[in-house]
Amino acid sequence: MKNFKLPSICLIVSHKEIPKKTEEALKAGVRWIQYREKELSRRETLYYSYKVRELTEKYNALLTINDYLDIAILVESQGLHLGQEDLPVEVAKKFFSGLIGLSTHDLKEAEEAVVKKADYIGFGPIFFTTTKKDALEPRGIDMLSLILKKVKIPVVAIGGIQKENLDELKNIGCKHIAVASGILEGDVIKNVEFFLKFFN
Repeated sequence: MKNFKLPSICLIVSHKEIPKKTEEALKAGVRWIQYREKELSRRETLYYSYKVRELTEKYNALLTINDYLDIAILVESQGLHLGQEDLPVEVAKKFFSGLIGLSTHDLKEAEEAVVKKADYIGFGPIFFTTTKKDALEPRGIDMLSLILKKVKIPVVAIGGIQKENLDELKNIGCKHIAVASGILEGDVIKNVEFFLKFFN
C-alpha cells in the first residue's frame, strides 16, 4: 500500500454525491475519492462509506475516509485523512496500515506532519472557499510555494480550487489537489475532463 502512487486529483464527496456524482467522476477518470461527512451520524456515515467503497473498488480508485479511524478499518479503505484536532497520526498508525494524510495550515504544522510520519499533507485553504463553513483565511499561492519547497512528502493543495486558478497552482509546481465544488457543481464529467488536462 505504501508504494501506491498518489493520484493528482482528490475529489471530496459527502453522502449527497453518493452514488450518482461520485460514479460520474470516477467514470470520467478521477482515481482518488475522499469521503468527508459532517452532517450524518456515525452509523449513517458507515453506511455511505460502504457505498463509496463499492464504487472505488469498481473503478480501481483510492478511497480515503475523513476523520474516522474505526470506519476506515471496517470498510478497508486504503486511506485515512485526519485533522489537527483528530486522533494523532502516530496513534492511528498503530491500528491502520494504509495511507494517512494530515490537514495542515502553516509551515510549522506541515513540518510536524513530516516528523509524525504522515504519508502526505493537505495544505490550505489556498483560496477563499465556501465548501467548508469554518474555513480559515486563505493561505495563498506564495505560502503554498514555500510549503512545496520545504516539505518532502506529497502536498495536496485544498480550498477554493476552481478551473480559473489551476494555472497558478501548476506554475508553482503543485502536483496534487483536493477539490469539491470545482468538480461537483455543474457537469461533473466535463469538469473532470477539464481538471485532468492540468492534473493527471
